[in-house]
Amino acid sequence: MAEKILEFRNVSFSYGKQLAVEKASFSIEKGDFVGMIGPNGAGKTTLVKLALGLLKPDKGKIRLFGKDIADFHEWHKVGYVPQKATGFDQNFPASVFEVASMGRIPKAGLMKQFSENDRKAVERALEVSGISGLRGKRIGDLSGGQQQRVFIARALAAEPELLILDEPTVGVDQKAQHEFYLLLGRLNREMGMTLVLISHDVGVVAKNAGKIACVNVGVTMHDASKGIDAALLCAYGNDMGRVPHHHD
Repeated sequence: MAEKILEFRNVSFSYGKQLAVEKASFSIEKGDFVGMIGPNGAGKTTLVKLALGLLKPDKGKIRLFGKDIADFHEWHKVGYVPQKATGFDQNFPASVFEVASMGRIPKAGLMKQFSENDRKAVERALEVSGISGLRGKRIGDLSGGQQQRVFIARALAAEPELLILDEPTVGVDQKAQHEFYLLLGRLNREMGMTLVLISHDVGVVAKNAGKIACVNVGVTMHDASKGIDAALLCAYGNDMGRVPHHHD
């Protein structure tokens, strides 16, 4: 039986009187690539915040790497890549290497001097992300796709086993998106990293993920290899149409 990396057991959460997540029960196993879909306000980002320990469930239990989240302290095992557009100052005077090094803090400690092992971990993260040649560049001078690779490298610097990405390609052009998802595929297949990807692009999720988590206050898991119709119906209801499209 595969190791359960993240497990929700009958979890509910509300913002005041507004129910955001209701009786969510699902598990993500080691090596999974899970695409999370659902309409705006369905609870996707709330689920991520619960999984990261930023919110506490009103009811139910959450387990990370086999431990109750309240007793979990090995946060270097969990990497997080938020939307690039949120909270990023384009004039921030830091190099690519410096930004990527910030991801090492959960493992090295905030007040500790970086060791040679820490530096090598950052260098490996830059190499895996395909941006070693940009290490000295100021991050604000990079393209949107390059900046997202820096944020990936920052997350990878901690050598996580679980990587959670929340709409990571918002504002990124199609070519950069394609390269970004190729990178995610390599992380999953070649490095065995467990991935959770939140995206509104159902086509991308269906193409890249092995499992689809359909979120609409509740959560239902689907096998992506069996098609996406059931997941779409669950997430968006039956009052929808689909327009076939492709990207050159």
